[in-house]
Amino acid sequence: MNPFDFTQPADVDAALAALAAPGARPIAGGTNLLDLIKEGVMTPTHLVDINPIAGLDTIAEDGAGLRLGALARNADTACHPLVQERYPLLAAAILAGASPQLRNMATNGGNLLQRTRCVYFYDVGTPCNKREPGTGCPAKAGINRQLAILGTSAQCIATHPSDMCVALRALDATVHVRAANGERSIPFAGFHRLPGDTPDVDTTLQPGELITHITLPDARRFAQRCEYVKVRDRLSYAFAVVSVAAALDLAADGTVRAARIALGGVAHQPWRVEEAEALLVGRPAGETAFEQAAERVLRGARGYGQNDFKIPLARNAIVQALTNAARKGDKP
Repeated sequence: MNPFDFTQPADVDAALAALAAPGARPIAGGTNLLDLIKEGVMTPTHLVDINPIAGLDTIAEDGAGLRLGALARNADTACHPLVQERYPLLAAAILAGASPQLRNMATNGGNLLQRTRCVYFYDVGTPCNKREPGTGCPAKAGINRQLAILGTSAQCIATHPSDMCVALRALDATVHVRAANGERSIPFAGFHRLPGDTPDVDTTLQPGELITHITLPDARRFAQRCEYVKVRDRLSYAFAVVSVAAALDLAADGTVRAARIALGGVAHQPWRVEEAEALLVGRPAGETAFEQAAERVLRGARGYGQNDFKIPLARNAIVQALTNAARKGDKP
């Protein structure tokens, strides 16, 4: 492991000053970054511990919505009364991820910045365009069972591993960041990138920017009928083969007033196709409509051999998640 400097700034301004140094990286829970450092995948020269900064762990109402501090731990977020009451989809997604020990350490901001679990990315003895641009992508013809079927490029077929981010995409979250020259807000749809020709760049964060918090709009209309389906190889401590965050707002006659569908485990970013959601509006909440929405979400999906099965699996998972969501709230 390469040597690095370590500092603990007391406030955001001091953290931003430290992060301006070449090779500097923020660290909070460290549940992914430390693994990457140990494996030699990332070699920061300066770690900036942002845990001492006051106020970045706050979870509180934000108008009709909610503000999630970047330093709030995943476990605290999932178990917060306002999250459980108003955003049960987010709570379910977080609790489906990792293990209790990791959720107690991992932060909301760090969850957004997780890197792919592609085996070639983690193995510094193999080529990887995400780790070293221009070296190739052996996953395309190699071990790709866990990898992407949507939004891929000739350069990379990696997936984003987060569960929390799938729910945040479905709920139209916004990421708020701060830099030395000011603040900006990034709609969640524009935060994670598809690989394109620059697979080494995961997000639209600019150098020197620090995530301070995430905001969620009012989503109480979806609180009663939502479901997070995670298909994985074992019940705990396993990343999704396919996951679906689904939410419905139904009229009294059972027709769909609004819908949300986001997928994990299938692309370089949480995958959402709003056109598919629009297909459901005004229609009875049932299998026929759900299957048509699933087909639209998966339009253009392509497997690479070992992961071909993900296409029908994702289709079935979407229908199951929507069906489960529609049944919630029904009188016995």
